[in-house]
Amino acid sequence: MNFHQYYPVDVVNGPGTRCTLFVSGCVHQCRGCYNQSTWRLDSGEPFTQEAEDRIIADLNDTRIRRRGLSLSGGDPLHPANIEAVLRLVKRVREECPGKDIWLWSGYRLEELDAAQREVVNLVDTLIDGKFEQEKADPSLEWRGSANQIIHHFSVC
Repeated sequence: MNFHQYYPVDVVNGPGTRCTLFVSGCVHQCRGCYNQSTWRLDSGEPFTQEAEDRIIADLNDTRIRRRGLSLSGGDPLHPANIEAVLRLVKRVREECPGKDIWLWSGYRLEELDAAQREVVNLVDTLIDGKFEQEKADPSLEWRGSANQIIHHFSVC
């Protein structure tokens, strides 16, 4: 998996102070997407063990308390990203007690395959659905268009 950007301190992509990872790769390529640079799987830089370890360390850093991890992109549920994203969310669950995980995906909950569901079963909040420019609404919280749904699960 590649990633485009990692923000160790972020207050925009989910509630509270968070760590946010923008992964590479998106098959949806929504018209009007604000993050088109993340569409190609080979864009960005490789998501290494060191990058994963840094996220875990940042989440556990007591100097700047983070509420959790946000995963966006691109699409964290792109089939090429599943293995690395699953490993990361499992580590967050095991090594970062009390941290929540938010994930944005263009796939809808009802169309996820078994591997994608394995990831989603470990997140607290999924914002699903493609961005639809004709339904864009800047007043919406945590989503760009009215068709996108926020699913809150009880995981954390």
